[in-house]
Amino acid sequence: MNYIILPLFAATLLSACAVGPDYRRPVIETPEKWRVDYPQAAEVTNVGWWTQFGDPALNALIETALNENRDIQAAAARVDQFIGALQATRAQFFPQIGYSATISRNRATEELAVLPPGNDPYFSLYRGALNASWQIDLFGRIRRQSEAAQAQIFASEQGRRGVILSVVTSVAASYIGLRALDRQLEIARASAANYAETMRIFDLRYQWGVVSQTELSQIQSQYQLALATIPGIEQQIVAQENLISILLGRNPETIPRGSTIDELIAPIVPPDLPSTLLERRPDIVEAEQNLVATNANVGVARSLYYPTITLTGLLGSASTAFGNFLTGPASTWTVAAGLLGPIFTFGNITGQVRAAEAAQREAIAFYQAIILNAFRETNDALIGAVKKREEAEAQAKRVVALKEYARLSRAKFDNGYAGYLEVLFAENLLFDVELAAVRSKADRYTELVNVYKATGGGWVDEAEQLTPKPQLKGVQPVLEGNILAP
Repeated sequence: MNYIILPLFAATLLSACAVGPDYRRPVIETPEKWRVDYPQAAEVTNVGWWTQFGDPALNALIETALNENRDIQAAAARVDQFIGALQATRAQFFPQIGYSATISRNRATEELAVLPPGNDPYFSLYRGALNASWQIDLFGRIRRQSEAAQAQIFASEQGRRGVILSVVTSVAASYIGLRALDRQLEIARASAANYAETMRIFDLRYQWGVVSQTELSQIQSQYQLALATIPGIEQQIVAQENLISILLGRNPETIPRGSTIDELIAPIVPPDLPSTLLERRPDIVEAEQNLVATNANVGVARSLYYPTITLTGLLGSASTAFGNFLTGPASTWTVAAGLLGPIFTFGNITGQVRAAEAAQREAIAFYQAIILNAFRETNDALIGAVKKREEAEAQAKRVVALKEYARLSRAKFDNGYAGYLEVLFAENLLFDVELAAVRSKADRYTELVNVYKATGGGWVDEAEQLTPKPQLKGVQPVLEGNILAP
């Protein structure tokens, strides 16, 4: 038996080698710090930051979206697809055992076979066998395929985490926009009601000759301006509710409200974030795992240059009489070893290798571009959070000043020291600035949401607990040290 055992033992040792390059993370130049600094409070990036807004309605919407959003469910299904592909690939490491059974009716030719007189040329044949085949992974083709499949699983898992990140931030930003529109609608309706009362008073004054037709027309124009603003805001509210409904995985419906835009509490801004925090961005990890897969595919393509060795075996029985089936004389067995390799392929394998290497170079460039874009998005979000806060504070102060301006203008008009044109100008300006101040406040909160979206963070793990999850048992990501380490 040594002539069989020794070659198998040698083949097993050689199978530890795999053609193709082992994965090495590309060198990435990282910024030492962001272009804006904050007090240290890095732990806030690892919590459910949306709860800091202090709105139970928002918390409930995000929880619903994490459970029912169709994109998250589709992403989980994609992970399961790659898990199935990995299972099928790993099965090639082991012998494939099967069985076969046939019953056939046959006729022997009388031209080529000499049949004894009186023998029936018609006969039945019964066959049954167990068969096994094993492809020895001598040059690591299956190992590279398994490596690529495993990387694709982890990449798809990170893609799912990226969907979770997007859904949470989209629901939060959309809800903030909805509450801002609600506040703008309140301002428009209140202004319209105020102008309507003023118009009623002016109409009485006009009838008594106290004010002119010009002044009456001015207040009528002001009233119609406020009324014209209301339908557009109402339309935007319905559209925003429809958007949130889709994020919740539901048909368009009315969205429950909680705190007003003025009652929302701004979350703490993640601080002085080190570049390594971007390791937790799902899109960066996904891009690296796709790079790992393309790197392994180079080895798969190069393995085509080498032969494949297959061991096969068969143990069964064959008989023309069912009664003799499975008896000693009817037994049959086969043991074989096969070698298959290329000689002339006229560029077929070379083309596959070149395609795999090009895909690897593309994945490297994409991985580097994803990291650069992550730096840009994080810087934009951090600076935006600061500048939008400053803008919102300035707009709030401007509203206070214009309210005083409008009050004094009306007092001057009521006491006969100014015409209504000054009042009209002051109140129209106040109306526009009040709407703009609400937009600025919403923009400030949205930029804070963008900070958490840009930096990723451990909060995705917390959100992930509320989503449908695939099975990742036995699947380990192919990572090498710090993602952003040079």
